[in-house]
Amino acid sequence: MKLPVVSGIEIIKALHKAGFIVIRQRGSHVILKKISGDRVIKLTVPLHETVKKGTLRKILDVAEISVEEFLRLLKK
Repeated sequence: MKLPVVSGIEIIKALHKAGFIVIRQRGSHVILKKISGDRVIKLTVPLHETVKKGTLRKILDVAEISVEEFLRLLKK
């Protein structure tokens, strides 16, 4: 499945729907976290107009979200 072209804000909104919360921001990067069972998942999202596909793929890998699930979260 192809990755969409999205902005950092759209990624943050979709991840928020998946249970991630914003914990802080430093410059143009936002740090989010989610407690999943007994571990904490932390990731950084750049607030760019368009996030590169490799960066988005890495964010989704760390967040343990498939491309299909991410596309559903974007449409909600």
